Amino acid sequence: MNAPSRIGAVMALDRLVHEPARLLILAVLVNAREVEFGFLEQVSGLSKGNLSSHVGKLEAGGLVEVKKSFRGKRPLTELRITAAGRKALADYRQSLAMVVQELPAPGVAAKRK
Repeated sequence: MNAPSRIGAVMALDRLVHEPARLLILAVLVNAREVEFGFLEQVSGLSKGNLSSHVGKLEAGGLVEVKKSFRGKRPLTELRITAAGRKALADYRQSLAMVVQELPAPGVAAKRK
């Protein structure tokens, strides 16, 4: 792969998934049936507002479902990855692996054709 196509491959990565906080959210959700918002807040280290913003973007993109209910008198927000979210994460992993594989090793000059 030549340098321009390498750059194109990086630019073609799914930006909804590529953002680190959203990638973390999807990575947690992919291995769970449902996850409580508070748990995601703890493992991500994000503030409630920041986490809520990223979850909202993932929900708008159809990658996660958000279920709001009550546990007793306390509000409870649970998240679940959708089939589209699983596919987006799998596609992202595959695309990222190809990009990384094509990166030149540090200190090795790219060959020109």
